[in-house]
Amino acid sequence: MKPSWIPRRSTLRGAVGAAALAGAALGASAQTLTYAMNQDIRSTNPGVNRDGNTDAVMLHLVEGLVGYDAKGVAAPMLARSVQASADGKTYTFKLRKGVKFHNGAEMTSADVLWSWNRYMDPKTQWRCTSEFDGRGAVKVEKVEAPDAETVVMVIDKPSALFLATLARFDCGGTAILHKDSVGADGAWIKPVGTGPFKLDEWRRGEVVMMGRFAAYQPLPGPPNGTVGGKRPLVPTLRFLHVPDAATVKAGLLSGAIDIADVDASQVKELKASDKLAIVSAPTAQMHTIILQTKDPLLQNKALRQAIAAALDTTQIVQAVSDGFGVPNNSIVPSASAYYTAVQKQGFKHDLDKARKLLREAGYKGEPIKMLTNKRPIVPSFEVSVIAQAMLQSVGLNVEIENIEWATQLERYQKGNYQLQSFSYSARLDPALSYEAITGPKAKQPRKVWDNPQAQALLDKSMEVTVPAERQKLFDELHKMQIDEVPIIVLFNNVDFGAVAKRVKGYAPWYASTPRLWEVSVQ
Repeated sequence: MKPSWIPRRSTLRGAVGAAALAGAALGASAQTLTYAMNQDIRSTNPGVNRDGNTDAVMLHLVEGLVGYDAKGVAAPMLARSVQASADGKTYTFKLRKGVKFHNGAEMTSADVLWSWNRYMDPKTQWRCTSEFDGRGAVKVEKVEAPDAETVVMVIDKPSALFLATLARFDCGGTAILHKDSVGADGAWIKPVGTGPFKLDEWRRGEVVMMGRFAAYQPLPGPPNGTVGGKRPLVPTLRFLHVPDAATVKAGLLSGAIDIADVDASQVKELKASDKLAIVSAPTAQMHTIILQTKDPLLQNKALRQAIAAALDTTQIVQAVSDGFGVPNNSIVPSASAYYTAVQKQGFKHDLDKARKLLREAGYKGEPIKMLTNKRPIVPSFEVSVIAQAMLQSVGLNVEIENIEWATQLERYQKGNYQLQSFSYSARLDPALSYEAITGPKAKQPRKVWDNPQAQALLDKSMEVTVPAERQKLFDELHKMQIDEVPIIVLFNNVDFGAVAKRVKGYAPWYASTPRLWEVSVQ
């Protein structure tokens, strides 16, 4: 049970959610699968104007040369094979035959080249341009198409994560798109991809409607991450924007919603319904507090260490996860093969030490603002309120600024904050988790940890392929993170899904994103 000083989420947010729910109830049938999402997508442009919900929706519409298997390893998707040269710098992709775009055109290497050139054009503002132009782990020096079924990519140095980066959800999976996705002037229209569903309609703030792509060519075998079997088993797929937990619950119980992520606090009640089943899986999603190390106050390491010492991670996690979460101060996900005894050594809750560090830092009560939001499912607001109370108990003058998620994300991208209660979407290799926070702020303001030594360790972890060597690098990065405190990881999320019993085949997974292919309704 949540302590009384932890805020409850709002119950209803006006007529929009209720109206959408009513429409969904009318449309509920064996022809339609309805998934509730807590926030509308930002755009239909994969990897460009995006957030976690946008990425999840786009996975059903578009595909890349590679995707992730169930263990988080990059595997062929639109490529039927991937061959790396002996020096690790040349990748040859042989494309699958007979793959069709949603407009009926057959995919060839020319489409791969067109898509790549569009992504790398600065005008596109692709989220991951910096990962491939030399500012990040690698520089793609050349992309060629020697024939209609072959694409060759040359990078400047060996990289253990080149393929995994291509597959990243926040990169839109580096989706291969048909040029009809844009107008004659290059302006975005809609995704004309190769995914199992095609976009029918996006009513902003309400619903994303998709139809089954009858010409979809699935890979053989059962579902396997974002590769493997991906048959579209329902004629209509509906991503319904329902912004609060109470309306989601009502929709699940009424049958208007088929599948929804639910808060841990709702599990017991929903499990008692004879209409629903509860499914769960540990994920790589991180709930954190990030600290702006360039801030005039927070550039002082002793002050950051004081903040970490003042927080009782265990109490925070138990409160905001209703006892289901397990504390983890490491950027390495607790379910990762690289999570060892070293990663279990985290921050120590010590109020006397916190006060001593504040004195060493010369802190004189200056205000420190913590940004947060009230998105459902994500515990940002609850974390901020509990953390504020703990920090104030040692004399830190922390103020909460609750803002809309879109505004908070924009300020994160610009590095415009002191503290944020912030959640990171799942990254399936520890190096990618570290990459999300590590880098030069001058070039990439969203980066949290600007440390050349850490960057060097991260770069090496992206090059070496021997697990034991990578483990040593991740161990060293973890120890540095705990000492320097650019980020306070609290725990990895446990995903809970409430699923109507008429639905068959749905299961959450490590990547913390819905997969609605190979799912049917009766």
